[in-house]
Amino acid sequence: MFFLDKIRQQKLLSLTLLVFTLSVGVVIGTLANTGVFAARAQNTTAPDATPLVIPPAVSQPNDLAKLAKRLEPSVVNISTDYIPKAATAGRGNRRAAPEQDEDDDEGAMDLFRRFFPNGPGGSGGGGGAQPGLPQRAYKREATGSGFIVDKNGYIITNNHVVEKADHIKVKLPHDQTEYRAKLIGVDVETDLAIIKIDAGHPLIPIRVGNSDAVQVGDAAVAIGSPFGLEATVTSGIVSATAREVAGSQQFQRFIQTDAAINPGNSGGPLLNINGEVIGINTAIATQSGGYQGIGFALPINTAVNVYNSIIRSGKMTRGSIGIQFTKYEKNGELLKALGLKEGVLVEKVNSGGPSDKAGMKPEDVIVAYNGKPVKDGDDLVGRVSQTPIGSDATVTVDRGGKRIDLKLVIADREAQMLALDDPRYKKNNEEEVTKAESQQQAKFGIKIRALNEAEKDSEALKDKKGIVIAQVIEGSFAEDIGLQEKDVVVSINRQPVGSVEDVSRIQSTLKVGDAVAFRVMRPNPNAGRAQSRSTTPGSSQYVAFYVSGTLPASQ
Repeated sequence: MFFLDKIRQQKLLSLTLLVFTLSVGVVIGTLANTGVFAARAQNTTAPDATPLVIPPAVSQPNDLAKLAKRLEPSVVNISTDYIPKAATAGRGNRRAAPEQDEDDDEGAMDLFRRFFPNGPGGSGGGGGAQPGLPQRAYKREATGSGFIVDKNGYIITNNHVVEKADHIKVKLPHDQTEYRAKLIGVDVETDLAIIKIDAGHPLIPIRVGNSDAVQVGDAAVAIGSPFGLEATVTSGIVSATAREVAGSQQFQRFIQTDAAINPGNSGGPLLNINGEVIGINTAIATQSGGYQGIGFALPINTAVNVYNSIIRSGKMTRGSIGIQFTKYEKNGELLKALGLKEGVLVEKVNSGGPSDKAGMKPEDVIVAYNGKPVKDGDDLVGRVSQTPIGSDATVTVDRGGKRIDLKLVIADREAQMLALDDPRYKKNNEEEVTKAESQQQAKFGIKIRALNEAEKDSEALKDKKGIVIAQVIEGSFAEDIGLQEKDVVVSINRQPVGSVEDVSRIQSTLKVGDAVAFRVMRPNPNAGRAQSRSTTPGSSQYVAFYVSGTLPASQ
């Protein structure tokens, strides 16, 4: 029996091992089969494709990013406002665009848009006016760019950014303060302006490069405030140099770039890869009004000459010999027909100018200046403009095949242009006169009167003193901070105001840059229609609040 029991135990053990082995085999087979099926399911669309893997997030070395961060403090946002002079609808309610040189083609200006289409140098406008009726002038605002070139707050920008502006305000990067800027001087022939702010601390000037070293293909970076978006950085290359385009003026030979620049970039810097400014973004060629891959920057070397002249004397001075000439497309053929290879054909001699006094005549051909041959008109103007005013010069002309040396004295180019009623200089001169006259206006820019009996008896004012604003002068400090006609001023800088003399006394103690706070009671337009939530009897007739600002230099 023992033997039989032992055999039964061995059979049971063998059967158990067999079942266990088969079970393990079935499990392994199932897992293997499932893995194969899953793998096939994952690669049914592209079985020969390798899945992509996202690498760890690691900052990449970027010289452009470092450059942008370093230059950001030197590029500023400029905003301006102005009130155009009232125009008659019969002549159109549009502000005239800046006049250009005599050779300009208005049709080409559609492709040569400045970045300030609705600002002081652009056209604004409205329609629906009745012919012959004076139109009310409304304040207009616009923005542009500029860059700091001196730690004391001197900034270079475009003239068309600040042209005709009543107020110029500058914002520094990461600073919400609006600094009032003073216009130091402008040059209409290069479209440059120099302004200055007092930030109360040294600023970071940009590094100036040498635009003569710029080559086609060089990297170019533009920084500015396109559409008011401050500190926008774009990059591209230099597409061309010494580019002369329709609508440009005598001293504008541009660096062309494909770095994206748009309205609002005007006056901002174009930089090389070393972070040196090589140009001032001035214009774009476009059919849409926005970026289309062609932008123009005035070379920094030209701007430096203008800047140095303006900070020295307040304006750009250039020499002139008092003649006019035309740039002929086939100038070489014209001169060849006259028996010459190079030179400038004189079209008109300005009456009373240096050349007129020296005996020059129309149809003379200028072939040399101070003994050196003259290649063309640009060569002549460039050399004459750099000659100091009042110095002697010798101009050699060809007259009917005979060479004649004429001795003359170099005149001021601006004076010559004003004598010819050049609209660019005439407009600028008129603006200077207007600004000088405006300096005589009151600091606050308001006309005031005493309270009348009805106002004194009102519940809101019977226990208070005050004066009433009878008029707010357009473009004044008062208008800028929001004072309105019929406002009742009860105090200025916490000093009670009860008469015109009080205002004059307080005003006499203030100077440019001082902060001024007006406590104002303004008539409530809803007083007759609804009761105020205030529990003060009669307070619904007026709303009390403060308005404040900093006295600008222009008031």
